Formats: sequence, C-alpha cells, structure tokens
Amino acid sequence: MVNQAHELEQAILARAERLANEYRERANRSRDQILREAADKLRLREQREEAIARALGERTYRQQVQAEELKLQSHLDRVRWNLVRDVEHRLAERMTKHAKNEKAYLKTLTGFITRAAETMEREHLQVAANARDQRLLEANWASVQAALPAGKRAELAAEPIDGLGGVLVTSDDGRIRVDNTFEGRTARLRARLQQAILERLLPNGFDAGSLFGA
Repeated sequence: MVNQAHELEQAILARAERLANEYRERANRSRDQILREAADKLRLREQREEAIARALGERTYRQQVQAEELKLQSHLDRVRWNLVRDVEHRLAERMTKHAKNEKAYLKTLTGFITRAAETMEREHLQVAANARDQRLLEANWASVQAALPAGKRAELAAEPIDGLGGVLVTSDDGRIRVDNTFEGRTARLRARLQQAILERLLPNGFDAGSLFGA
C-alpha cells in the first residue's frame, strides 16, 4: 500500500512535468513576443526621450528602465502563475477520473491511511474524507482496518470534510495530523511544480538588466 501511495505521488509529479513540457513551447513563444514588444517600446522611447534623458541625468533614466523591467517581470509572473493553475486544474481532472474507478481508488485511500498510521506514533487514529470517499471507505472499512499496521486502530469520522478527494488522518487527541487530501498533497507539491514550470519557461534564467542595458 505504501508503494501504491508513492507510485501515485510519482505519477502526479510525472504528469505535472509532462503538462509543463506541453506548455513550454507556448510559453517560449509568449516570452519571445513579450521581449520583442518590450524591446521595440524601449527603442521608441529612447529615440523620443534621448534629449530629456540626458537632461534629467543617469538617475532618472535608470528609474524609467527599472519600471519597464518590473512591468515585464510582472507579466512573466502572470504567465507562470497561469501555467501553474492550468496544470493544477489538469491534476484535479485526473484525480476526479481516478476516483471513478472505485477498486483502484480504494487501494489509493487505503494506502494513504496505512502510510499515515505507520508514521504516527499513536494507536488510535481518526480518518476523515469527503462524503463520496466516506461512503466508499465505510462500505469497505473491514478491509481498510485489516491493512493497518499491527497495534493500530482507526475510526472513520462521522462528519465528512470538504475537498476533492483523499483522506485526513489525525490522532485521537487531534495533536498529530497527516493531510493526504488532494488539496493537502497539491499544496506540498506546488513549490516543486512552480519551479519545474519556471525552469522550462525561462531555461536560462531571467535577468532584466541584460535586456534593457547595463
């Protein structure tokens, strides 16, 4: 069961990377267009304001350049954020599709529960899930209990929680919790996902200063 949970996590990461690669070409085109437009605007501005820039001095000119750098950086940040949100939306669709296969999904949920039980130093645990998953677990609770490590007991929470899927496992005193809900796992993966997309969007890094002059 632990291997199944690990394999699912790896599958999610692999899917995210594939989706990021699919958007890389589109992002590169968008980046090139942004840079061309920014360069054209700067050239026109330099021609119009060359005399003024000399009069105002180096300090004022650099302030104007920095403003353009920040504007371009902001646009690129929005592109990156939209890509992250799109990938997360695709992952949510994949999760919803996976949940429809009850046999496979039950194995996933059971793996989440047993993995949490192995890591938590408590004998009595409580498992919470959304209404759909709660019904699935309740109907197969005997098999879930049988998969728990020796000496561990789990109880299914009476009230469902909000969320797309997965389980939230807590100790009986509520002090320890392992969040294996879709939202919890996505939040933990988000930083890695953003980094993967950024590396593909700007493989050579981003240095606005090199674009607008020293």
